[in-house]
Amino acid sequence: MASLILHTPRGDTAFSVEEGALLADVLLAHGHPTDRPCGGIGRCGKCRVRATGALSALTDGERTCLSAEDLARSVRLACCTRVLGDVQVWMDGAVSHQIRTDGIAREVEPDPLFSALGAAVDIGTTTLAAQLYDTQGRQATAAAPNSQGRYGADVISRIGRALEGEAAALAACIREDVSRLLTELCRRAGRRVEDIDALVITGNTAMLYLLTGESVAPLAAAPFRIEERYGRTVTAGELGLCCRSDVPVYLPRCMAAFVGADITTAQLASGLCDTDATSLLADIGTNGELTLWHKGALTVCSTAAGPAFEAANLSCGMQGVDGAIDRVWIEEGRLCIHTIGDRPAAGICGSGVADLVACLLRQGRLDETGYLEEEQVTLAPGVTFTQEDVRQVQLAKSAIRSGIETLLHQHGLSYEQVDRFAIAGGFGSYVSLGSAAAMGLIPPALADRCHSIGNAALAGAAMLLCSRPLLADSVAVADGATSMELATNSYFIEQYMEQMMF
Repeated sequence: MASLILHTPRGDTAFSVEEGALLADVLLAHGHPTDRPCGGIGRCGKCRVRATGALSALTDGERTCLSAEDLARSVRLACCTRVLGDVQVWMDGAVSHQIRTDGIAREVEPDPLFSALGAAVDIGTTTLAAQLYDTQGRQATAAAPNSQGRYGADVISRIGRALEGEAAALAACIREDVSRLLTELCRRAGRRVEDIDALVITGNTAMLYLLTGESVAPLAAAPFRIEERYGRTVTAGELGLCCRSDVPVYLPRCMAAFVGADITTAQLASGLCDTDATSLLADIGTNGELTLWHKGALTVCSTAAGPAFEAANLSCGMQGVDGAIDRVWIEEGRLCIHTIGDRPAAGICGSGVADLVACLLRQGRLDETGYLEEEQVTLAPGVTFTQEDVRQVQLAKSAIRSGIETLLHQHGLSYEQVDRFAIAGGFGSYVSLGSAAAMGLIPPALADRCHSIGNAALAGAAMLLCSRPLLADSVAVADGATSMELATNSYFIEQYMEQMMF
């Protein structure tokens, strides 16, 4: 056994480690996960830590990702480095995540699934969020990163890893995350996990498949038809969760392979299907899901935006944690920044990226084709935005905007005919809608009808938890939806090229 001394902003910790263990796995096991959007193959360079002592030799990936200055400071990639003896590790990064746990929801007639205590959980690709309820109402909220991130930043990477034989590990990973959240909820509310007697867990289709151990093969290749759409109850024991094994766990209905239960519950929370108004809903993340309610019919689609709006594939991108640049503005001709927690800038998150692109366009430093006049824009010491970063943002922006345009075109609708436009999800909760319109992520003509509804997926899951009659309503919403395939839609393909322009 070797000794590892871990230095963090919260203090120092020492523990024993098996010699030969991967540093990233050791840190994760002790509650200090590192970002691994590339799936731990040493390509993205996001799992940087400072480490000294008996460590494995530098890999080719580290030599590519790390600068001479990084190497002089003993920076290593945790996903490439093995502990060979006694070591010291410094994690100077943030410890507080900015994850949205609330959302706009309609009032419901109380008829809860639980008798004593119930929890609603939203499993997102990047983050998890949860709420705890008793008969008096909401008692606690909690959130955490999705630990599956070490298998890749997007669902496609994780589907691939599952098909390569790691499905059980992915299932164990997300089940442990959910159990930790339930434990934390009860700790905050001063309750016992044993008192939980009902759960509702929503999420995108891939996340629910990985949670339940369902084969992800139908999600890996066309025609992407799925037989298991949920809208049914399993037990906590079947999922290996920390509460009593007989506790019922309701998994809401999925609409399609890439329009999951999270969109069903978000649609339920939004109330958009309860009016005669023509309404759009967009959940903007690694996978962008879009819905259109028009003349009593719901059309849904999904578009692979990639992780740019969650900043995973940007050179200095990071999640919304302390030290992340979350706002950028122009003052006296200069770019000004704000960081989460008012900490020294360590990188930039999605909302900051949208602001930055809007500002660069306004300053004329970025043109409509995406050409950046400088080699890179420096926002703070060590935090830059490059031409390749611009291209990643263009791809993500075009995917979302083209999906919106195709939905409207399919129904012969103009912008003027759209009454409401709801933006759901983590990125949509924090992004400036003005910046989103300025960069063309959303149609500028719809900006005045656009509003954020927060974590609507979780809000809808909580509605199901607290009002049993809504279970049938949610199934009806999902079953009544028509899924539109964008990959083979000629108009979408045409728009995808056109919307690359800012």
